[in-house]
Amino acid sequence: MPKPEYVFDREREWAALTRFATAPGDEMRLAVVSGRRRQGKTFLLQALADALGGFYFVAVESTSADALRQFGTAVASYLGVEGTLAFANWDEAITYLLDRCPDRLIVIDEFPYLMKADHVIPSLLQREIDARGANRPARGRTRLILAGSAMSVMGKLLAGQAPLRGRASLELVVHPFDYHVARRFWGISDLRLAIQLNAITGGTPAYRTRFVDGESPAGPDEFDDWVVRRVLSTESPLFREARYLLSNEMEVRDEALYHAALGAIAAGNNTRGGIAGHMERKSTDIAHPLAVLEDCRLIRKEIDPIRKASVYRVAEPLVTFYESIMRPAWSQLERGRAAQVWNGARSRFASQVIGPHFEHICRQFALGVEWAGELPSEVAAGVAPGSGRGQNIEVDVIALGAQDGTHRRRLLSVGEAEWSEVMTLRHLGRLQQARDQLHIRGLDTRDTVLALYSGAGFDRSLTEAAAGDQGILLADLATLYG
Repeated sequence: MPKPEYVFDREREWAALTRFATAPGDEMRLAVVSGRRRQGKTFLLQALADALGGFYFVAVESTSADALRQFGTAVASYLGVEGTLAFANWDEAITYLLDRCPDRLIVIDEFPYLMKADHVIPSLLQREIDARGANRPARGRTRLILAGSAMSVMGKLLAGQAPLRGRASLELVVHPFDYHVARRFWGISDLRLAIQLNAITGGTPAYRTRFVDGESPAGPDEFDDWVVRRVLSTESPLFREARYLLSNEMEVRDEALYHAALGAIAAGNNTRGGIAGHMERKSTDIAHPLAVLEDCRLIRKEIDPIRKASVYRVAEPLVTFYESIMRPAWSQLERGRAAQVWNGARSRFASQVIGPHFEHICRQFALGVEWAGELPSEVAAGVAPGSGRGQNIEVDVIALGAQDGTHRRRLLSVGEAEWSEVMTLRHLGRLQQARDQLHIRGLDTRDTVLALYSGAGFDRSLTEAAAGDQGILLADLATLYG
């Protein structure tokens, strides 16, 4: 089934949904679709329901009785019943809809709100899926999609002892656009401007449309003015968006505590001990907030592939921008001093926002490169341990081959990323030392590529040294977007 032209990209997601919705079989099937708010999930599911003539219902936060009334109204409208349908309870409502839609697509969006209104709904659906399975008298080929934006709730819908565990035929997460697709979506030709925008808005589609009234900077010279008007202005929908991302998660109770944890990570405190120290808390006190933020997909936990230590990073660029630039100056921003705040925050933007984001983009790039004939199985930042004190080298990009247990693991590439600094032979020498230290640690470094990623360029001596050397990669912005 062709994807509607008005749905940008999302080919993989559309293909997965249409395969599920049109798959043969005479049993009821379930799909679970999740994704943080503003990713176009609802837009995608509405397009699918429209294309197949399916039933689409979006829940809102309300009481069980009110939600049941809204559901009855939506079902009546879909089935062409005059007025509304007054259901006594959710058991009756679900059975009624499934009985009358035995071969149709049913989409229930923002499903966590229904779960909050009545916690028995997943168990009712479990009963119906089991009763309408293959070789059952009450079977039907209904295709049911449950969708939601509360990631901490949706992530547990099929886990552990949850009623719907083992019932889903499809579990799909709608992610933000990657930096390549985001640039096309924004229509930005200047590569440096594209990364600056991506460091603030990430790949969230809605931040390109109604949140900024469809406006993007026409060129690099308009970037500062755009940030002041479209992000830091109290009249902009983006102004409070980072706060709403946290408040919309149902498992978040003490928002100040969670913002403190996000602020600590955004400031460069990436280990549990560093985060706890920044917050002036014990390490054990922040275990639960970190777990919730990870479930919400607002942070991600990465593993240093060399030391096997956990490192936390903020997963949503807008949250990093808020915690680093906006929250420290919130009272000034509310008084309309956006231009002054932005002028005073440029150094923090470079060090805490765009610098780490550029490193993340370089790791994404490295993950898709075939290094000396092999795609990496793991790409992360890490530390090349030295033989004495003070000799550890932090490496922005470590690309490793698959670990087969019989040979030394291949170190495919080590890389350093500099957004605003012209790279020189000094950077190359640092990577050579890191490669040698990782060789001592047991990695196969015979074909390791030394990769230098720069947003500002390379000096002549480095360019000459890299010329014709297959073991050195100079990756500028054109390379990253190539």
